Amino acid sequence: MTDATDEPGWLETWIGSTTADTITVAGRDLPSDIMGRLTLTDLAFLLVTRREPSPGERRMLDAVLVSLADHGLTPSALAARLTFTGAPEAIQGAVAAGLLGAGSVFLGPAGDTAEFLVAALRDAPGGDDASLRVAAERAVGARRRAGKRVPGLGHPVHRVEDPRKPRISALAAEEGLLGPHLRLLRFVAAAHEEASGKRLPINGAGAGGAALVDVGVPPGSVRGFVLIARTAGLVAHLAEEAEHPIGRPLWLEVEQRASEAGGAAE
Repeated sequence: MTDATDEPGWLETWIGSTTADTITVAGRDLPSDIMGRLTLTDLAFLLVTRREPSPGERRMLDAVLVSLADHGLTPSALAARLTFTGAPEAIQGAVAAGLLGAGSVFLGPAGDTAEFLVAALRDAPGGDDASLRVAAERAVGARRRAGKRVPGLGHPVHRVEDPRKPRISALAAEEGLLGPHLRLLRFVAAAHEEASGKRLPINGAGAGGAALVDVGVPPGSVRGFVLIARTAGLVAHLAEEAEHPIGRPLWLEVEQRASEAGGAAE
């Protein structure tokens, strides 16, 4: 039996490499072919898909990333700030704390929606509205029978309409990139309302996830793109926390209320 390490070339990556006097990223010379020419959005897309985005795709990518960078004092921002309170010398730990909570409620719905829509589209090979409607009804029905939430719908704050969703759809239409996943998501919302009798708006994360797969981001990488965006927001929260701390006052407030509640219970 031959071990994989015995085979030549097994330990390699297309993403990047270095020598004493060169740095190569995506098969290109970093200083001359990438720096000053590609944006961070371009590079992230190139590294994941192995191609540069078109101008329209770049506009959509930027719009989605900007839309997901921050949403106020969410649990992820609070986790980052409180971690920074305990370890201000380790900003990387505070950023990581904020990213670790990316799940089905916060940050994660973009990726969950992307995976859900990609799977649902297998039942709509034609891509016409009638096929999308049927696919949406099947997918929503399957989720409801399994007792699971339909990703991409509902928001704890934006209960009527998430203001990011119409903008994402409008930009996609302007660029000719209103693809099957964004279109399917609209039918998913309608199918859910008909089945449940309850209207849930399409949330910005769900619309962003649909838009990302429409421009070619693999569904399994969508959550990673969201984390790239949210990292920028978390760094901003930590810069603000260093100047105007709320982590320590918040901790002390919680500690005091917990003590008071415990005393009252006795």
